[in-house]
Amino acid sequence: MPPWVMHQRWTNLLFAHWPVPPRIVHPLLPPSLTLDTFDGEAWVGIIPFHMSNVRPRFVPPLPWVSAFHELNVRTYVRAGDRSAVWFFSLDASNPLAVRAARAAVHLPYYDARMAVTVAADGSVSYCSDRTHRGAPAASFEATYRPESAIYRAAPGTLDHFLVERYELVSMTRRGLTHVRIAHPPWPLQRGSAHITRNTMAAASGIELVGEPAHLRFASRVDVRTWLPAAV
Repeated sequence: MPPWVMHQRWTNLLFAHWPVPPRIVHPLLPPSLTLDTFDGEAWVGIIPFHMSNVRPRFVPPLPWVSAFHELNVRTYVRAGDRSAVWFFSLDASNPLAVRAARAAVHLPYYDARMAVTVAADGSVSYCSDRTHRGAPAASFEATYRPESAIYRAAPGTLDHFLVERYELVSMTRRGLTHVRIAHPPWPLQRGSAHITRNTMAAASGIELVGEPAHLRFASRVDVRTWLPAAV
């Protein structure tokens, strides 16, 4: 296997997930992908977090490039025997990162104006408004925090289905590509969230009903990624 090419650190993540009927999500995927479900439901996640120490292998972090906020909207798929993440959108506060990710890994990144504060009690206030020219409007505002001791997701559980995935897939003009990622198992905590604005999934054609059915928090994970490759 070739060596990894990028390092990233993800901190203060909220995994907010809603069950969605497969008939709503499936038409939004490329025909070559299979929607992955748990107990017959598709799941759509809104995941806000902070990214730092973003750097190529053997290169130190660079000011104004290596740290920014990110917010993604995603679901879960299978590409053959691969279990992967499919992103409907990824909003980020760094315009350079947005353009680099669009060019390098063909992901739907968008410019956004974002503000994040972390209180002394560990609660995170997160606000994002998409500013990308020509893109559908999308916004998110929430305060969230951990509410339990750290644990690891057990295989076969919904926790494991939603978070323990180590590939992403994207569509290019040449077809599907995948990117392998590696990190330790997620240090999960049960979470709480007060969401006051959320049109992130609606911007991709998915209406989320009510409060999230599944909330988890993770404080930090260090990630390595590989170059994109054809599926």
